[in-house]
Amino acid sequence: MSVDTPRRIVLLRHAKADWPQVSDHERPLAERGRKDAPVAGRRLAETGITFDLALCSTAARTRETWKLAVQELPQRPKTVYEERLYEASPGEIIALLNETPEDVNDVLVIGHNPGMHAVADALAGEADGDTLARMNRGGFPTSAFAVVGFSGSWKSVEHGVGKLLSYWAPHD
Repeated sequence: MSVDTPRRIVLLRHAKADWPQVSDHERPLAERGRKDAPVAGRRLAETGITFDLALCSTAARTRETWKLAVQELPQRPKTVYEERLYEASPGEIIALLNETPEDVNDVLVIGHNPGMHAVADALAGEADGDTLARMNRGGFPTSAFAVVGFSGSWKSVEHGVGKLLSYWAPHD
């Protein structure tokens, strides 16, 4: 692959979770989350991006979000359930992205806030129109996603490398 290979990173925050008496890692989706996750999946499908890889946190709410969202995609990408995404900092998420195989062009990351919002903001050296302002004003609610484009190697992913191409939230 060329060093100027166009790539996209889509950062999806899990859908709305419930608060039962279980550990944080095992929290399931709330009823609203079970309704919003397929909507997010349809919106992901509408982007036209064919994901080569999905990296999903091992938390119950992210796995359940992915299970509902992926059904709306035209094809299911290879999925890796990644423990390091649970409570990951932006630096840890970027380190995971740096490990992405070079034959992958488009990756979907299903994770948690504040990491999803912070890494979208950190990667976006520039943005289309008011996309960055809308994302930061909205605070990256549950089921929201950001699409960041960049060119180059996955090892080159770092702060400011990309362009925020789009941002979507379910209740905007």
